[in-house]
Amino acid sequence: MKIAVTGASGLIGSALLPALRADGHDVVRFVRGEADAPDARSWDPSARRLDPEQLADVDAVVHLAGAGVGDKRWTDDRKRLVLQSRVDGTNTVAEAVAASGHPEVLLSASAIGWYGDTGARLTDETAPSGDGFLAEVCRAWEAGTAAAEQAGVRTAHLRSGIVLSGRGGALARQAQVARLGLGAPLGSGRQWVSWISLPDEVAAIRHLLTADVEGPVNLVGPAPVTNAEFTRALNRAVHRPTFPVAVPGFVLRAALGQFADEGVLIGQRVVPAVLERGGFSFAHGDVDTALRAVL
Repeated sequence: MKIAVTGASGLIGSALLPALRADGHDVVRFVRGEADAPDARSWDPSARRLDPEQLADVDAVVHLAGAGVGDKRWTDDRKRLVLQSRVDGTNTVAEAVAASGHPEVLLSASAIGWYGDTGARLTDETAPSGDGFLAEVCRAWEAGTAAAEQAGVRTAHLRSGIVLSGRGGALARQAQVARLGLGAPLGSGRQWVSWISLPDEVAAIRHLLTADVEGPVNLVGPAPVTNAEFTRALNRAVHRPTFPVAVPGFVLRAALGQFADEGVLIGQRVVPAVLERGGFSFAHGDVDTALRAVL
């Protein structure tokens, strides 16, 4: 297959590209600004520009681009950027896919933020959207693929959980703290965490390129854990004890602002029902195995 990828330089994209090429696929990267290599093509999501002719020879599109959610404090301007980058980028891709008439598959990033706070309730892809800014973002994000869906393109929304990698993302920052012997539960520690290893995230995307699946797909591991359990597993992985005092919610709110309530202190016990029904096999089925593999 010839596969176009946006967000190719991000945490997931930079791991996905070599895996796709190892599978024998021809991969092209969509980059902002001038194309910088033979495998690159230009687009401008903020201006809603992507020439459909750029997709005339493409069989599938994996759309991963979007401003980082948790890497900067949530100001009003930052929240607008998080939302608008997803709405503009996804609409641009979907409209170009529809106008091109060639790609048969669109895999478009989303997140389990769609569900809001699910507490301890097991949550699969049939659950409704929840409350809060991240749920609002996910609804708009997923709605952006409408043009491709209406054109008959098989479209799947990749609702990713916390992607575990030692090279970046939330885990890399947490691991730095844990290696200092300061790894502690956050808030009550009872909130559920839905995670997936980066290798399994990449493998799931590869699986969905050819699987007969459309609509929402939870990209999470099969065994969510509480924050306290996750913290203990992380400390085991870096061979450090768990710090005996939890980080209070008010400290997290002071440091992270609104993101603390929506990205750290809420519980999301999400399960990968669609992947499991489709026969996908996880390399890292429990959090200890996943953390050992990526750290």
